[in-house]
This record gives sequence, C-alpha cells and structure tokens, in this order.
Amino acid sequence: MSLDKESKGKKINTNKNPERRPVQQEAEPSQLADRGVLADGAEKRPTKPPIKDKQQLEGTDLLLELDNEPPKGSKTATIRRLIAYAFHYKKQLLMALIMLSVAVGTDLAGPFIAKRIIDVHISGISKPWYTAGADGPYTVALEGVLYKRADHFAANEAHGGEVRVLQVGKDYYFIAEPIKSDGLRSITNEGKISIDSGMNVSTYPAKRLNTGELVRFFEPEFSGLIRLCVFYLGLLLVSALFSYGQRYFLQASANRIIRRMRTDVFGQINRLPIRYFDNLPAGKVVSRVTNDTEAIRELYVTVLANFFTGTIYMAGIFLALFLLDVRLAAICLFILPLLVLWIYVYGKFAKRYNRIIRAAVSEINGIVNESIQGMPIIKAFRKEKKMSGEFEAFNTELYKYQNKLLSLNSMTGHNLVGVLRNLAFLSLIWYFGGMSLSGPEHVITLGVMYAFVDYLNRLFNPIVNIVNQLPNLETALVSAERVFELLDVEGTDVADGKMDRYQGHVQFNDVWFAYKENEYVLKGISFEAMQGQTVAFVGHTGSGKSSIMNLLFRFYNAGKGSITIDGMDINRLPQQTLREHMGIVLQDSYLFTGTIASNVSLNDPAISRQRVIAALEAVGADRLLQHLPHGIDEPVIEKGSTLSSGQRQLISFARALAFNPAILILDEATSNIDTETETVIQEALEVVKKGRTTFVIAHRLSTIKSADLILVLDRGQIVERGSHDSLMSERGKYYQMYQIQQGELLASI
Repeated sequence: MSLDKESKGKKINTNKNPERRPVQQEAEPSQLADRGVLADGAEKRPTKPPIKDKQQLEGTDLLLELDNEPPKGSKTATIRRLIAYAFHYKKQLLMALIMLSVAVGTDLAGPFIAKRIIDVHISGISKPWYTAGADGPYTVALEGVLYKRADHFAANEAHGGEVRVLQVGKDYYFIAEPIKSDGLRSITNEGKISIDSGMNVSTYPAKRLNTGELVRFFEPEFSGLIRLCVFYLGLLLVSALFSYGQRYFLQASANRIIRRMRTDVFGQINRLPIRYFDNLPAGKVVSRVTNDTEAIRELYVTVLANFFTGTIYMAGIFLALFLLDVRLAAICLFILPLLVLWIYVYGKFAKRYNRIIRAAVSEINGIVNESIQGMPIIKAFRKEKKMSGEFEAFNTELYKYQNKLLSLNSMTGHNLVGVLRNLAFLSLIWYFGGMSLSGPEHVITLGVMYAFVDYLNRLFNPIVNIVNQLPNLETALVSAERVFELLDVEGTDVADGKMDRYQGHVQFNDVWFAYKENEYVLKGISFEAMQGQTVAFVGHTGSGKSSIMNLLFRFYNAGKGSITIDGMDINRLPQQTLREHMGIVLQDSYLFTGTIASNVSLNDPAISRQRVIAALEAVGADRLLQHLPHGIDEPVIEKGSTLSSGQRQLISFARALAFNPAILILDEATSNIDTETETVIQEALEVVKKGRTTFVIAHRLSTIKSADLILVLDRGQIVERGSHDSLMSERGKYYQMYQIQQGELLASI
C-alpha cells in the first residue's frame, strides 16, 4: 500500500494560485517550475487571461472555446463501445427483450380482438340468416320460426331460405328474403327498407324488431363475446406483468452497466499520470465521473427502452397492418424513411449543441468547485464580482445553446409526429374512400376500419417516444464520448504486488526534468542520501524543491539521468509498489471525513487501534487532542476544518508514523503551526526519523539545523551543499538566507 496517504496520486507544492483556472492556455514556465500537489489537495492549473465581462464570450464558438479538444472517435465507434459494455450483462438484457416482445405482442392483440368482437359478435347480425330445422345453441326463434346465422351452420348442415337483419339508424329490421346488394339504407313512408347500392335502388318489406326480439338475435353471441373479453383481460394482465419484468431487468442491467463504467472511470483516474491533471480542472473530472455517466445511464434505462419498445411496437403494428390489408400497410411504410431522415437531420445539429452544452456544464462545475475551495482567498482579495461575472459569462452561453437545442427539439418533436400522423390518416381516408366509391364489394367491415385506425394511433405512440428521446440520445452519446476519451488516456496499472521494505539509500544521478518540453526546471541534480540520513532542501519559491520530491514519488518521470533506491532504478518499479514504503506530510494536511483514528489508519485493516494510539502518543498528539470529547474517535468533517492547523499536522505526522515508511518526506511540515506546537513536533521528529531516510523541504531554516545534508537550490540547480555549520562557515547563499530569517525573527520580538 502506498504511503502517499495524504494526497495519493497528487503533487507536492506549497504555492497556491487564487486565480481562476484556465480553459485552454497553458501555464508559463515560471508557474510550472515548482509544480506539485497543493497543500489543500487542489490541482494547480494553467492560467488564461481573466474574463472581464460576460460579453467577452458572446459570439464565440464554444465548441472551440470550451471544448478545444473534442472527443475523438465517430458516433459508430462510441455506440460500439456502449454495446460492448452492455454485452457484459447480455443475459439480463436478452431476458428484458424477450419480455418486451411478449408484452408488445399481447398488447397488440387488442385491436384484432376488437375487430372480431365488432365484425363477428356485433356487426355480424347483418350477415345472412337461414331458417333452421332444429333448435340449438345458435338458433333464434321469431314468430314460431327458428333462424341461425350462416357462419354458425356446419359444413353439410341443411338450411332453409335466407333472411336478413339490417340496421337503419338506431333501429333493427327483419327482412324475410335475401337482398340483392347492400348500400345506403333508409325507411320509406310505407315502412319498407330502401337500399341504394349506387347502381340501383331496391325496396324490401321489413318488420321493426322490438328490444326483446333484438336481444334474442344477439343472445347467441354473448358467450363468445364474454370469452373474448376475458381472454383480452388475461392478455392485458400478461402484458402488464411482462412490461414490469422487462423494465426491471432493463433498469437493473443499466445500473450494473453504469456501476461498472463508473468503477472503470474512477480506476482510470487513479491510473492517470499527474501530468494529465495539469490542464484539467477537478470540476471537469468530477463532471465526467458523475454527470456524464448519469447521462449514459439514462441512455440504457430510458432511451434504449423507448427505442427497443418503439422498434418492436412498430414492427408488430406493421405486421398487423399487413395482415389486415397489404395495400394500405404498404402505403403507410412511407413513415419509416421520413422518420429516419428526420432523425439524421436532428442528430447532425443536436450533437454539436449537446457537445457545447456538456462542455459548458463541465466548465461551470469547475468554476463552482474552485470557488468553494478558494472562497477564503476570493473574499480576502474581494474577487466576488469577478468570479460572479465569469460564472455569468459561461452560464449565459449555456443558456443560449440550451435554447437552441430547445428550438430544435420543438421543431422535431410534436410537429414531426403531427405531420406524419396527418399524412397517415390522409392516406387512410383516400384509400377507404376510394374503395367505397369503386363499389359495395370493396367496402371493408367496420371491424377492419376500427383496427386500422387503432393501429395507426398506436403506431405514433412509439414514434413520439423515439422522437422525444432524441435529445437524451445525443446527450448520452456526447457524454459517452467524453467518458471514453478519459478511459482512452494511457495510464499506469495499479500494482497489487508487495515488495520488502527497502533500506532507504536514495541517489540522484545527473537528473534533468521539464514540465514543458526543453524548459527544464531541474538541471543536473546529483546527491546521495544514505539510510537513516536527513536531507533538507532549501531555496526560493520556484527553485525546484518540490519537483525533486515529485520525481522521487514518480509523479513524473525524469527526462535525463537516473534515480535509484538501494541501487534499484525507480523507473523499473511499479509506481504503487515504489510508494508502498514512502510517507509524506504536507504543509496543509488533508484530512478525510471520518474520525481522527480513521485518518491515522486510513481504514487500513493492517493498522490496529493500539498502533494508532501509539503513533499519536509518539508525536505528542495526545496532549493536544486530549480535550476532545470523543478522543481519537472525534468526528472529522471534510478537510478537518473543525481542528486547528497544529492538530491536523500532528494527525498527519501520526499517520506517516503508523505506516512506518522507509522514506519520509516533510514538505514545509512546520510552517503553518504555532511555536508551542512546533516544539512538540520537533521533539517528535527525532522519533519519526529513526530508522528511515527523511527529506525535508524547509522554509524555516532553524528547523533543519540538525540535518545531515542541506542542499541549496537556485533555478533548478544545486548551488550549495553541506551541513548547517559548514554552509554557515562558507557565508554563501544559505548564510544570507539564514541571516535574513534571524533578522526577521529578532525584529518580530
């Protein structure tokens, strides 16, 4: 386990930059000279000219301004990778699709059942009836004569003369003879039925049926009608059950996919080199881990559900339409190419808008994150208006492109569906109207008409759902591109292996290093630290002190030269294995939410409670923490803001001691504490340094007088080296720095 516990994967630095982090410009070389982990854990980022007002961004292309490095890869490649993630849970997704198909099939059976109810059990009364020789379940008695409908006779069953029961207005009439052809019906003044077929008009004697007589003609259909209703109710229950099942399996699979993706993204963040974070604000990283993955979750849960449901529904509806009438179904196929064309046009514009919107949201997250972390600095330097103005500039651009996307969605949403729906019903009217004009033999039944209208109405429901999900689809694809861009960055695998505790013999051999190519911040650094020695680095800000520690931790790799520990080149060791026996205490100690005990052990099961207590006692922390109500179980909120800087620093010392590192780095570890606490820490340092090599980055030169070796750096080079006494006797740069500090100390007394 790495002993970089306070800021694992972060850099070492004591300089803070209150200025707003940049969008696209890189930092100047002087800003990068001493780059590393900020004491409060925030990344140091390059700077750009500040935004003076919100008009500065107006009229610019945020696709370039905010997202100057758009995600690589085509939409097809992104979709392919999303499918690859889904295939990890293909069994659940396949089960969801099967359940969805069953649910759609049972639901689409409704219009067919309604068609049969209308054509057979309701409108079927208008079919031919014949006199029957014997009573039976389908016979009807009228004035002593038995009648049975033609479709209820057996194949070879004998029957008598044909009669008809026809509806005119709200009444039904009995005609005791066959009719030549059907058509427009009316009642003459003599009480006869007149039928106008368009070619001729026929008149038939008729008897108006009273309620009792009419019920008798419908009565044979009651049992079949009830069976169909019960069957349809059963289908609805099956459809509801399978719809629930497919939603459950689909959402459960989506949650598993996103859990896996978030784990991959967070694991990738841990594998990324520190250099990657130099130009990427923390807010943007957080946005990709949370906001973008949540948008992808909506893709699997909502978008794909609607697309799958819509596709299966449309396929089922067109199948039903072809079963009802091939010609009309073929006419309705014009909807599909129009829908595909509309989706293509929409996607062309929506992708650009969504990419800009996601980039703007990421920028706003970065501003908010940085403002919260740097609030004391912002208030101290009265930069509230400037930060608000910068936030408003990005917020205005976000608002502008959200409105553009809203206009696009409005144009391609209900308007599209309305146009397609009107075209479909126009085709329906034209087709059925033309059939009726061509002759009575081409007139379709009322049940077929009902089924067609019902299916056409149902056809537009999935179209509406698909069109409404287009914004979410494009948002999810853009988010997926951003996530995959992060996953594609080459990182370092986290090593699970262990290595024996090394002795701590560290050697730098002619080491050169640059954050930017050929702009070296370390030049020809060579020194040797023997096991158990204390080596101190002093120098002005930007001299390269923290950069040396960054190289030792392999946060960065040296450009030239070599660094060895116990004779082993550190470049040949996995980074996590190398850091297993290293510890660090920063100027501003970072504490995690939990308790004092958990911040010392970092919840490592190998560190017992007794070991935690022993570490706290060894550094003298028990004396400063004993007044706390819960002792070492005292709750700690984010960053330990309820504790004093001295208490936080002592906890950091105890943390380093508890992990028993072979190499310990103290980065300005005593610069932010009072004199009393410094005395306690100085006493504890002798305990902490026993048996380990210690590197000290010091501002107070009085704290390193006992160091075995002091290295004085200036502009990336070692200009002096030796013990405190030898350097003082040389009366060089170290002597001048020491005398200046002593003078400042005397002046303050």
